[in-house]
Amino acid sequence: MTAPPPPVPRYGTGTLADVSPSVLAALGVPGAANVLGLPPAARVCVLLVDGLGWEQLRAHPDEAPFLTSLGGRAIDAGLPATTVTSIASLGTGLPPGGHGLLGLQVAVPEAGGLLNLLRWSDDAGVDPGEFQPVPTVYERAVADGVAVRYIGLWNLRRTPLSRATSRGAEYLPADALGELVGRAGTALREGDRAYVTVYHSDLDATGHRRGVGSAEWRFQLRFVDLLAERIASVLPPGALLCVTSDHGMVDPGERLDVDRTPALLDGVAMLGGDARCRYVYAEPGARDDVLAAWRAVVGDRAWVVPREEAVADGWFGPVAPGMAERIGDVVAVPHGGLAIVASEREPWLERMVGMHGSMIAAERLVPMLTVSGPT
Repeated sequence: MTAPPPPVPRYGTGTLADVSPSVLAALGVPGAANVLGLPPAARVCVLLVDGLGWEQLRAHPDEAPFLTSLGGRAIDAGLPATTVTSIASLGTGLPPGGHGLLGLQVAVPEAGGLLNLLRWSDDAGVDPGEFQPVPTVYERAVADGVAVRYIGLWNLRRTPLSRATSRGAEYLPADALGELVGRAGTALREGDRAYVTVYHSDLDATGHRRGVGSAEWRFQLRFVDLLAERIASVLPPGALLCVTSDHGMVDPGERLDVDRTPALLDGVAMLGGDARCRYVYAEPGARDDVLAAWRAVVGDRAWVVPREEAVADGWFGPVAPGMAERIGDVVAVPHGGLAIVASEREPWLERMVGMHGSMIAAERLVPMLTVSGPT
């Protein structure tokens, strides 16, 4: 069996990196490209539903009648299709190669190890303003006089990840659905123009624990649909609600355990990324041997390429100076039902049922839906 050609994200033509610049353009912020063609609006709310893929939404219209009724289309999350990368693309308006938050676990050459960007703490000694140095879209909006609010989980309000991706916005912590709706309704009425982002994580968490094909996931989707409908109901006149996501999800049926496959460990210094988009960092001089070994073991179950090829082929969009080193010397992206796990070093990841990160449509494509407030 021959692997299909990789469906490389078409950055700049309708991806998550195009959402925030399009919002800025709709708000009248100078210099922003409205790639998505959003209508002019003085107040815009972006509801980011973690883990809501386009294919999953279309497959469950009964669980999401409100979302299904909205106009919109699929856009591309980019690679890897994972939360930290997608949130950074939304926050900067740049593809992954531009902002440098290139996966769940990436090499930090100056620190000599891996950095888990979801569990990133100040103790890691990596300054978020230096690690992600690009001005955010929120800073651009504030500079133009827009009232900017980011509504998200209490435990994320002061983390390095939040400071790297949403600096410039006033962070309003909220966990419960009622809090999210109430704070969104208030924030949308502040100032002459308002840009409000609402982040909700429960659908993704349910998929990881129970699987995207589970009854629990479908029930959780009903709550997401209600959340979107309630936020739409509190939109001020003329405001715009955009509903999108950071990635889709699949339930891989096959596990390849790197920690129990000696051929995959020879010459490997560090293992980064996650189960659906692996970064393999080779020891000095071992890159070619590592690439050959991974291709031999993984076979046609994943796209396995050297970093230079992935970068040249545009997998991450244009890669800014100093960012390429964060990508593995070898990149392995499963395209079927394979999860590349590491039971000893990542037991928390091995336990997951639903996963994401790859370039296949079920993980890469996310909705971009819109609805306007009363006229």
